[in-house]
Parts: sequence; C-alpha cells; structure tokens
Amino acid sequence: MQTFQLDKQASTVQAKSYTRGDWQRGYESLAKEFDYWIDDIEGQIPQELHGTLFRNGPGLLDINGQRIHHPFDGDGMISRITFSKGGAHFRNRYVRTTAYLEEQKAGKILYRGVFGTQKPGGWLANALDFKLKNIANTNVIYWGGKLLALWEAADPYRLDPYSLETLGKEHFNGVLSEGQAFAAHPCFDPSSTQDNGAPCLVNFSIKPGLSSIITIFELDTTGKILRKHTHNVPGFAFIHDFAITPNYCIFFQNPVTFNPIPFVLGMRGAGECVKFQPDQPTRIIIIPRNPKHKEVQIIETHSGFVFHHANAFEVGGEVVLDSICYESLPEVEPESDFREVDFDALKPGQLWRFNINLKDETVSRELIESRCCEFPTMHPQKVGRPYRYLYMGAAHSESGNAPLQAFLKVDLESGKRQLWSAAPCGFVSEPIFVPRPNSRIEDDGWVLALVYDSEYNRSDVVILDARDFNKGPIARLHLKHHIPYGLHGNFTSECFL
Repeated sequence: MQTFQLDKQASTVQAKSYTRGDWQRGYESLAKEFDYWIDDIEGQIPQELHGTLFRNGPGLLDINGQRIHHPFDGDGMISRITFSKGGAHFRNRYVRTTAYLEEQKAGKILYRGVFGTQKPGGWLANALDFKLKNIANTNVIYWGGKLLALWEAADPYRLDPYSLETLGKEHFNGVLSEGQAFAAHPCFDPSSTQDNGAPCLVNFSIKPGLSSIITIFELDTTGKILRKHTHNVPGFAFIHDFAITPNYCIFFQNPVTFNPIPFVLGMRGAGECVKFQPDQPTRIIIIPRNPKHKEVQIIETHSGFVFHHANAFEVGGEVVLDSICYESLPEVEPESDFREVDFDALKPGQLWRFNINLKDETVSRELIESRCCEFPTMHPQKVGRPYRYLYMGAAHSESGNAPLQAFLKVDLESGKRQLWSAAPCGFVSEPIFVPRPNSRIEDDGWVLALVYDSEYNRSDVVILDARDFNKGPIARLHLKHHIPYGLHGNFTSECFL
C-alpha cells in the first residue's frame, strides 16, 4: 500500500531552528482575562484594516495545578482583536460551558477528556463514565449576527461579540437537539448556486460507528438553516474537516479503527482508542449539496491521514482538492507527555493535490509542498472555486518535521514561494487572510496571526502584506501576556468595541 509520503528522509533535520524548552513555554495556561487597547506596536496598523479577528483555542492546560493529558482537552478561550482607525483592542474570555463552571468551582478535574485526560482516582473512577465535556475550544465564527464557539463533538455556545460573555447554547431554532454535534470547520460559500448567488455557511456533523452518519447543514446569512440532509457511510469515520465546491461536500475517511473497550473500562480516553491502519486505503466521500441528489460516491486513494483541507474546486468532470496530508495519524499514548514530543521521529504534514475523476472513480495526486506545513488559508471569495494563492503555517527549515515557526505563501500557478520566519524564538498559529476592501486582486490584503515569542513570554499579533512576505511584518502588536497555542479563528469586517 502506497502512502502520502514521498521523501523517506523527510524527518532528517540538519540544524534545529528552535529549542524544545522555548516551544514548551507556549503551553502554559492563561488564567487571567484581559481587556485593553494595545499600545506596544512596532510599525503601523493599516488604516484600511477595519474589523475583528476572533481566535479560539485551549487556554487552560491545567485545573488548579492538575495538568490535562493533551491540549485538545483544554477549555476554550476566545481572543478578540478589534482593528479600528489604525488602533487595536484586545479582549479574552473563557467560554463558560457547564463543565468549565463546575470544574472551576470544584477546583479539580471532574470530566474525562476525549484525548486522555482522566478524573483522579485511576481507572475505577473513570470506568463506565461516558459524559462528554463540551470544551468549545476549536473554532469561533461570526455568522447570522451571532458569535459561536465550536467544538465538533457537541452543540455550539453563543457569545456576546462585544463582551465575550457566554449566552448559552445555540440550537438554530430547534434544528439541533441538545448535545448534537455541529462541526468546528464550517465552509463559507461566497455564492451559493442553490440560493441565486447568495452567500451561505455549510457545515456538517458526524456520528461515528460501525456505520457512520454524516449530516450536512446549510445556513443563510441570517443564520436560518436552509437545508439539512443525512447520509450513511460504511465504517468508522474520524473526520475533522471537509471541503466544498458549488455542487459537492468532500470528506476524507481516514483509515482508522476504534476499540471502545479501554475507554469503557476507564483506562484510556476515546481518542487514545483510535488506531491508524496503514494497510487500508483512505476513502474520499463525495456528497452532493443538493438534497434532491441522494447518491454518495466513495472513491479509494492512498493510505494516509488528513486533518485539514485547503480548498476544492470543479474542473470539467473532476474535483480538485488540496489537503495537508500525513503518512499516518500521530497517536496519543496514555502515559505520554505532549510537551516532550520528539519532532524528529514524526513525519511532517505536507500539501498534496488530488484530482478526483467522478465518472471513472479514479484519483491521481501530486505533492505541491514538501516543507512541513499546516493550517492553510486563502481568499474567502475563492472558497470552492479555482484559486491561485495559499497561505500556511510552516516549519522554518525546508525539510524535516518541526514546530511551525514561519508563514509560507504558495503561488499555485507559478510555483513561487515566499516565507517569513519568526525563528528561533517565535512559534506561529493559523494565519488568516483578510482582503483589502474593494480590491480585485487575489493576494491584495493582509495575513493576520498570533505568534508566541518565547524570548519575552508573550504573544504578538503579526500583520503581513499578503503580496510581499519578504519585507517582513507591516506591524507587530505586542500583547501584555502570552496566548497558549490556539487552533482556529475567523475575521469579520464588523467592528466590536
């Protein structure tokens, strides 16, 4: 069985651009909540940059000194950076989920985590406890006049976009039931063919099992759910992200199995019971967006693992899909410490392009970027359409696996690259592309991101000119504190102060 990996020497690093100690410092909890204008700025914030950057991620890596087993189990903390008239304001606040409030009151861990966090007391205290802690820590979106914190295994939490106060769960006028999943990776279609060109939000939920259930949701700009349709696919499906085109939703069903027995017996978290199957193919699931079309295509391709897709589009009878692919799933071990990860022992994520022929049900692929990379982003008006420019977090070095310390711009037409690196002391998060108002050029805008600076133990909001990374940041906004490494976020032109 072939795999995604081409370069067998890809994990060989000639010289490290970081120290593990520097990287580890970004995984400390931020217990305090802040509200201030950012006054320590290098460079100038563009006057045209107007709106709000929302970020989400695990802000608490411990409960009263009791460390959680994996950052994916950490409580969600929303950061809001508002840009207005050349200035910027910062605010952060924890999502007051039911479980967060209970654990803060008790001063100890009360819930098991999906990725291995256990309640004190050993396996006897955890056996037969199937309660999920909705940590609301993966993404945050502003849609239909509502700010929503998302975690893919449960329902969203709604927040006030000004104060970040938690308002309660969001069920879209009863379309979602209590506890029903609403995934953390929605796609924003800039022009829906089913809605006469109006924008819409497309999302999914998944209920894995021996046969997995995928439900597709499409919401209009008021937040009303326009379409909802459900499909069964054979086998256990562990799916974090998906991609859309005008006509399809595309999922990668990674080749994994789930053994529930250690979880039931209280010995492991559910995520630790997922095992990669290198001798099995990856299955590409293609679901029509129009509910009238019921047929689901499943096409097999090479074994590998995908967390994130960059974009997809249609060309003739083919769907083209760009994705960050791994040779295998980096598994979470029960007695491991994520802070001691051996980057050199792991293969990097790399950018691949898949050409999926729907008629012949065949797949061809090519490696686009061999450098270790993750968190792809692009122009929001190009979602589901042919596009030219892609921005990603990347390793400083061209080869090998390492923490993300740089931002990489890839010109998919010319093949040219631009790299801006924060090494040796900087560690980057997901970049967000923000187009310049009224611009018609695809890369005319800014790339915004949080960068952890281990030298000063603080985070910076970095603004790059998306057309030219080579001239370095337009501005670096130094926060008064660090932000623990986060996951996902979005920008809105709405200004919340």
